[in-house]
Amino acid sequence: MIESHNPLFEGADPFLMTYQGKYYIYATNSPDGFRVYVSDDLVVWKDKGYCLKKGDVIGQNRFWAPEVIAHKGKFYMVYASEEHLAIATSESPLGPFTQTDKKWLIADKAIDGHFFLDGGTVWLYYVRIQGENMIYVAKLNDDCSILQEKDEKFLLRAEKNWELKEGHVTEGPFVLAHKGKYYLSYSANDTRSIFYAIGYAVSDRPDGPFIKYKGNPILQMTERVNGVGHHSFARSIDGKDLLCAYHCHYSKMQNYPRQVCVDRAEFVTDAEGDDILVIHGPTVRNR
Repeated sequence: MIESHNPLFEGADPFLMTYQGKYYIYATNSPDGFRVYVSDDLVVWKDKGYCLKKGDVIGQNRFWAPEVIAHKGKFYMVYASEEHLAIATSESPLGPFTQTDKKWLIADKAIDGHFFLDGGTVWLYYVRIQGENMIYVAKLNDDCSILQEKDEKFLLRAEKNWELKEGHVTEGPFVLAHKGKYYLSYSANDTRSIFYAIGYAVSDRPDGPFIKYKGNPILQMTERVNGVGHHSFARSIDGKDLLCAYHCHYSKMQNYPRQVCVDRAEFVTDAEGDDILVIHGPTVRNR
């Protein structure tokens, strides 16, 4: 059983990954790139320094929401800078992540890239900024350098009451495959809002259509903590637990600097026989 030690450290939009017996977290945590944190036990985290630095890649500021995938012997990082998406590569999960050809992945404004590998196909879920934040998906080519925009599909926008507390926002997509279904989880409302929260939708295909879960949101504010969202999932090193990393506001009264948290998640079968995604949180100490 995973014990809460939240919050862990400063950061936002955390991406949690396991590799060779260690936990890695990449997060929005520096104005000029990304730092990576490593742990053996989810309790003690070591700052391993910059894994991506301005000057090695395209982008000058607003470095947001990094995510990493190990694919065909390399590590690929999708990240946002200046409200545009780019992909950098490295030989190590610690970086340095660099670009030989410094270019944006999409010409238009887009943020919050998420890799999903399904049967040899690499899908990229992302958020287009078009007056509101909406989630799209498209295929990447085999070396993750070109987005197949001709195959792009719109997936989700803010429509439900819980999603419209502050702003028209669906962002931070993350997909889990479970028993032949695809669970697309996402955050809604402005990230500065106390109502920032996580919900999900389900499809038979990775490119939808997705039907939103009627019990959303599955992670939301409590009396002790608010602004919870922009998450990722990973299996524990021993494979026994599904983990969810997310950020919360610094305090009930102060948004920034946001804080990284990790809690346990699982699929639970409901009375109708459907598997429901549950996050056992938010849990925080000393609030």
